[in-house]
Amino acid sequence: MANSRRLTPIQWLVCIIAAIGFAFDIYELLMLPLVVGPALQELGGLTRGTPEFARWFGLLFYVPAICGGIFGLLGGYLTDRFGRRRVLTWSILLYAFSAFAAGFSTNLWMLLILRTTTFIGVCVEFVAAVAWLAELFDEPGQRERVLGYTQAFSSFGGLLVAVVNGLIVQHIASLPALSMPGFLQPFLGNLPAAAQPPVWRYTLMSGLIPAIPLIVIRPFLPESPKWAAKRLAGTLRRPSIGELFSPELRRTTIVTTLMFACSYGVAFGAIQQLPQIIPGLDTVKAKVQEATAGKPEAAAKALAGKTTQEIIANYTKAQETGGLLGRFALAMMVAHFASRRKLIRYFLLPGLIVVPLVFWAFARGHETVFFSTTLSIPGFHSFSITLLGLGIMLAGFFTVAQFSFWGNYLPHVYPVHLRGTGESCAANIGGRMFGTPFAFITQELALVPFIAGATPSSKTAIAAAVIAFALYLANIVLSAWLPEPQHDALPE
Repeated sequence: MANSRRLTPIQWLVCIIAAIGFAFDIYELLMLPLVVGPALQELGGLTRGTPEFARWFGLLFYVPAICGGIFGLLGGYLTDRFGRRRVLTWSILLYAFSAFAAGFSTNLWMLLILRTTTFIGVCVEFVAAVAWLAELFDEPGQRERVLGYTQAFSSFGGLLVAVVNGLIVQHIASLPALSMPGFLQPFLGNLPAAAQPPVWRYTLMSGLIPAIPLIVIRPFLPESPKWAAKRLAGTLRRPSIGELFSPELRRTTIVTTLMFACSYGVAFGAIQQLPQIIPGLDTVKAKVQEATAGKPEAAAKALAGKTTQEIIANYTKAQETGGLLGRFALAMMVAHFASRRKLIRYFLLPGLIVVPLVFWAFARGHETVFFSTTLSIPGFHSFSITLLGLGIMLAGFFTVAQFSFWGNYLPHVYPVHLRGTGESCAANIGGRMFGTPFAFITQELALVPFIAGATPSSKTAIAAAVIAFALYLANIVLSAWLPEPQHDALPE
């Protein structure tokens, strides 16, 4: 990092663990759009476009978000009360083991409960990691770049889950069969018999990965020096949720919570609807027809699902690549902008135009392939550059970069004793509780008769375009009231 002191080995360790945490935060969350359709079909016999599918789709997004928001706010309080390192460690372990256990779900309620505990862990981890990183680096430019570049790994996590899902789809026939551990069978029963292990179960179980490096590195991690010094000196004030709405902080709390909700609402109400939209594309239908031609009914059904999942995984890679580029762009820009309002608008104004247009294009159901090739990269065996692929990459660029913006912005507007609590209110009450349920709102809006579209996929795309336009516009309006941080140093 130019013009900054070199990182010490301990600082590198902290950055590595924080980057792993950020990456698998998104990895765990973005599993659900990839697995929800197959999971609802296997565990509940539900199909896309039906009210019961929309109901459970909404429950799997909304209930974890509500619980994540409530417990995430509590986690922010505990971060300020008991320290950043301890809370960060246990939150990562909670979501890693919950995601793994969800792969053994025998019914929809079990899946819902374990997705909820996964979500709670993710909500708490983000807050603890941002506060920890911000307080470890005193030099403003270095702090901004560390926060920006470590958060960029969130999009790497989104790209990684798409790659892992694609690899599982390609090699599912060679993976061992799954069965419930013997000591749990009297309570939960066994898994449904299947010709081959379901892709969605292995995708969920891969969420155990972040627990492995954490267990190894955990003994070497320090506590936040600013938090620890105040606690040792006896000057650390008790955090208070009520203080977030004091005259000095009320505007900050309300505006950041609403804007975070809008940012997350676009991500889940539009971008994460891709697995429900892509099956309606003409190229996807053609590839499914080609793959299943002349096959027996059972084999044709399995091949149709496999072909569709592979295409969904490729679109998800494109979207997450755009998000990764957006986060890196934000990390490079953040140290050069004195005005935070101006910085966020560089992503909001283009996004207002680009994102709704992309989903309107998806609603038409036609795809144009610009270039197609085969790469020798795991998870990228067949790679096509398409008009919609480029569009969804841009949508990811402008939308996902906003999440890194909030990770850089929030530590500058709350003092040490409220930093975790304030960040948690914006990220968990705003983003997770009010933003994530837009996944359900989009599905419900797609069922309204006046929404154009001949198929469930096209109706979902139109609904996503409407949601994206409304939330981007709301965020632009709200940015006029976004408080500017008073100085580069973090408030004490």
